[in-house]
Parts: sequence; structure tokens; C-alpha cells
Amino acid sequence: MKKLLLLIVTLFALATAVHAGVNINTATQAELETLQGIGPGKAKAIIDYRNKNGLFKSVDDLEKVEGIGPGIIKQLRQDAMVSGASTVSKQDKPVAKAAEGKSAKKEDKPAAKQEKKPVAK
Repeated sequence: MKKLLLLIVTLFALATAVHAGVNINTATQAELETLQGIGPGKAKAIIDYRNKNGLFKSVDDLEKVEGIGPGIIKQLRQDAMVSGASTVSKQDKPVAKAAEGKSAKKEDKPAAKQEKKPVAK
């Protein structure tokens, strides 16, 4: 019985750790950019607003930041929070723009091998 209880507690702890979140009151620009709909410009605007006006009381307060509206807040609501530690890193953000995807594909292709021709002497 103790083993079963320990297993349940462990699974619960792991399940809550899997959900990533970004604290909009303490996040760096890179952490903010992991949020859906937030790029470098909006992340900087969030930090600037936070530095000027103080901490956000709720995720809905992001509407006060220029360039962020209800649509973006709806996208990031699951991953943004106003307390606790941020639990994501920059690498967690999926590439959303087609242009970024194309440039990555070009870089991934190996360069064509050049044949070495014998030099006549």
C-alpha cells in the first residue's frame, strides 16, 4: 500500500513538472519569447511596461502592453502566470514563421562535396 501511495505521489509530482510556464513578472526576454504570439518586440514591450508600471496582477493585465490584445492573451493563457518560477527555456518555442523554417532547411543541407582533380605536373 505504501508503494502504491508513493507511486501516485511521484506520478503527480512529475505530471505537474511537465507543464511549462512563464512568470511574466520575472521572465527574461528569451523566456517571454517562448510564449505563443510573443516575439522579440513584444517581449521587450512587456519588460519595458513591467519596469515602468510594476508587476502584473493577472495575465489579463498584458492587454495594457502596446501590441498585445485579447487574441494573443488567449493564445498564451495556459503558459503565462504571475507567480512562481518560469519553467521553460528559449529552445522550447516551436518555429512558427515559414521564413524561419525555410532558412533552417537551407542551413541543414550539407554542402556539396567538391571532387579533387589530380593536378598535372
